Amino acid sequence: MVISELKLGVLLETKKPHPCGGTLWKIVRTGADFKIRCETCGRIVMLTPDELGKRARRIVGGEEA
Repeated sequence: MVISELKLGVLLETKKPHPCGGTLWKIVRTGADFKIRCETCGRIVMLTPDELGKRARRIVGGEEA
């Protein structure tokens, strides 16, 4: 996945599900690290761009401007 496509508000699908069962995450902060929020349970996780690129399967939607 290309990191430059990942912007604030974008909805991602991950390869493996979160323990709550959700696979959809929304990007809530960008910068040196990405802060993403699980759309099912609301848990927030911070990942480096490399980690996020490995875990993300595809961009589902969101504010892709």
